[in-house]
Amino acid sequence: MKLYFSKGACSLTVRIIINELGLSCDYETVDLKTKKTAGGNNFLEVNPKGAVPTLMTNDGDTLTENAVILQYLADTSKADTLLPPVGKFSRYQVLEWLNYVATEMHKTVGQLFNPNLPEQTKQSLTIPLIKSKLNYINQHLKQHTYLLGEHFTLPDAYMFVILRWAQAFQFDFKEWPNIKRYFDLLLQRDSVKKSLDEEGIRQQPSGAQCAI
Repeated sequence: MKLYFSKGACSLTVRIIINELGLSCDYETVDLKTKKTAGGNNFLEVNPKGAVPTLMTNDGDTLTENAVILQYLADTSKADTLLPPVGKFSRYQVLEWLNYVATEMHKTVGQLFNPNLPEQTKQSLTIPLIKSKLNYINQHLKQHTYLLGEHFTLPDAYMFVILRWAQAFQFDFKEWPNIKRYFDLLLQRDSVKKSLDEEGIRQQPSGAQCAI
């Protein structure tokens, strides 16, 4: 199995789950600007979308899109704690949160990476929208240790990465105490610490500035 990734990008989510499952995997970095892999190959020949994460399975198949790759890893590893089996209602609750992180949090916070985003749009629309979503998550976490209760599941890995971006863009989690507690809890998880170390990322606790 091989994961094409970019340091600190959303592909970090897949690495966290790979480490959570204790799977063996090779990694190759991708320059998302030049679309070249660390080996000098044309990444577009691997994934015409030109985006990470891209997973090459042990069978030689290619899989893209975070939410789908995470499901594949959990299902093929029979990791019912990360993603309950088909037929259990709790599975669809996990997928509900996974979809929310992918379509609402990722796409919204990700706008801040766009250097062409007008400052007025950022201040009047994007930042208030992100804050409204953080308010929702903070309220949800008031009665939950993780997104789905007392157990770490797939969307927690994805949410960690997006919250890390938000922190880098100066969103102070002191304004959202339940998110602060949650983020710091995730930082202590072995799979998260290992993944950050593997990508050479020095992560600060919530409330402190970090780099993408």
